[in-house]
This record gives sequence, C-alpha cells and structure tokens, in this order.
Amino acid sequence: MLSHTSSQAFNTDNSLQLHNTNTTNNPTPTMSLPTTYKQAVFKASGQPLVVEETTLQLPAKGEVLVKVEACGVCFSDVYAQVNALGGGFPIVPGHEIIGRVAAVGEGVVGWNVGDRIGGGWHGGHDGTCRACKKGLNQMCDNPAVNGETRPGGYTEYTTLRYEAGVRIPEDVDAAKYAPILCAGMTMFNSLRQQKIPVGETVAVQGLGGLGHLAVQYAAKFGYRVVALSRGADKEKFARQLGAHEYVDTAKEDAGEALKRLGGAALIMVTGPDGKAIPPLIKGLAPVGKILILSIPGDITINTGALLHYGASIQSWPSGQQIDSEEAIEFTKLQGIDCMVEKFPLERAQDAFDAMLKGTVRFRSVIVME
Repeated sequence: MLSHTSSQAFNTDNSLQLHNTNTTNNPTPTMSLPTTYKQAVFKASGQPLVVEETTLQLPAKGEVLVKVEACGVCFSDVYAQVNALGGGFPIVPGHEIIGRVAAVGEGVVGWNVGDRIGGGWHGGHDGTCRACKKGLNQMCDNPAVNGETRPGGYTEYTTLRYEAGVRIPEDVDAAKYAPILCAGMTMFNSLRQQKIPVGETVAVQGLGGLGHLAVQYAAKFGYRVVALSRGADKEKFARQLGAHEYVDTAKEDAGEALKRLGGAALIMVTGPDGKAIPPLIKGLAPVGKILILSIPGDITINTGALLHYGASIQSWPSGQQIDSEEAIEFTKLQGIDCMVEKFPLERAQDAFDAMLKGTVRFRSVIVME
C-alpha cells in the first residue's frame, strides 16, 4: 500500500510549491501550484453563475487535487442551482470532469501526481450500506455527488474522492470525452443493463445531447435502431449516427409506427417530455421495456397495456467509476462521436444557458485555457 503525505512552501513568485512524498522507492513528482485560481460558482438559489478568484487549498484526507482540463455541462447541474440535493451554497457545479492529479491527500491509494483522472456524478460512497456491499456504489444510501454535495468541475482546480476517480486514457480529447462521464456512460451502462438480445429492435426517443449518443451506442451494440424525433430534416442525421429507421413524430404516432415495424424490445427515452411516453407503450414488442433516461416529470400510464404485453418501465442511475472506464474504452474502440461546443470558464453561464435552451449541438463543455 502506498502512503502519501504533502508539505507546502511559498515561492518568490507567490506560487505554492507542493512536495508529495511516497514511502516506496519511487518518489511522487513535485508540482508547482498557484495560490489562487478561478471558479464558476452558484452563490444563491436560482441565481446565475459567478466567476471568481479563490484561494487554493490542499486536498483533504482521501482526496486528490485535480487541475481541470474540461468539464461538461449536464441538465442535472440545475439541481446545484436550486440546492435540490442539499449541498448548500456556494457550490461549484459540474460532474463531467477530466483533468490531472496535482496533489494527493493523506490515505490516497493508487493515484499519483500527473495521473489523468475523471469524475462523474458518482463522487463517493460509504462502502457499508447494502447497495455498496452489492457493488452498486452509485446507489449508496449516503452518496457524495460531484458538483452537488461536493465541489464540481466548473473550475480550474477541484478535488475528487480517490475511490470514485475514473482513469482517463492519455490519448483522448478532454472536451470530447468529458460528457462520456455522465451522458455517455449513462446511455452505455443503462442500455447494457437491460440485457436485450443482439439483433432486437431498440428505439431512441430524442436526438439531443443524450439521444445522439444513445443511437450510436445502440447501433454499435448490434441492435436494429429506430430513431424517433420531430421533423423530416433530422432523418439524414439520425441515419448518419447509425439509425436503421427513422420516425418523424411530428407526422405520425410513434407508438403506431413502431408497431408497424414489429415492435421495440426497448425504447430509450432521452427527451424530458412526459407526454411523449404514454403513446410509446403500444409500440413495444411483447415483454418490451421503456427505459427512462431523463427527468420527464409526472407520467400517466395505461397499466392495462403494460399487463397485457408483460411490458415494463425501467430506469438506471448512471454508474460508478468502472462503468465510466468501460464506457470510455467502448467509445474509443467503436469511434462513437460525442458532439460538443466549447466555452471558456469566463463564459460558463453561456454554456449553462445553451444547455437549458437546447441550442447547443450537442453538449456544452467548459474548457480551461
């Protein structure tokens, strides 16, 4: 087991010289750190982000300090703005983080200065509850959530719990792969958890930030993919992503169209529209599933139809560090393209607004200069 300790001293240029020592024969490198850095923070409920300068702190026990390269902007970041998970204010949002380890705190095992690291929604777990004992750390009864109950990635420096850190390959682009830590991993992991046989029909409702990834993953998994979206102009794009069929839901009922195509073993709902879900039930094949991957609000369901066809409504809560690592590896191997728009930290509010308005194609990513 590695034991890491840290000491600090101020240089003449007012930077912080951090010395990490390692009890093995391979000393951990030293890294010069600034005394201050910039972050984008929510300071009160419902208020916009404020970009400010703050003092750098060394990581606490069990944490690593991370020099952030990029952080994706997710709809769930709205929860931080309204303190939905009780993290309080001020809070730095963001849970699609890629960067490098800049310092290690006491008790950290397996991470060294210079390692490339990522952080997703899953920010830590207690390791003692029933979910954790079953290996379902992201379902922990006492979870830590990056960007919600602990600091996130809209910042030049942040901290991550070492046990929740995700190993990031050296050869991936931080801006393109940051969204894989939540959006991509959720599509990848939720899909594989449904255990749908290869060759079956999988429909994807929506072609936005989640949907454009879901279509690609479903196609690469070996399914017959049907894309469901509004407008004939989106068909070409859907087929470029890998869809075999396209249904223009502005012109025809999605459920009826799927029924004519033989029914779907799985319908992945990526758009946050609760009214779009009930009509989909009749488009399921026997024992088919509707997989909810966004937050659509209240839904009215015809339970009689569910019972008749043995159908079900499913969900899956993102994933943990190993799921992220496997999603990244699959994304690399299969050439899945996460389409992003980049924003500097100073324009964090613009990145957030573009996500809320749905004008970004297809994921907003904040990059550090």
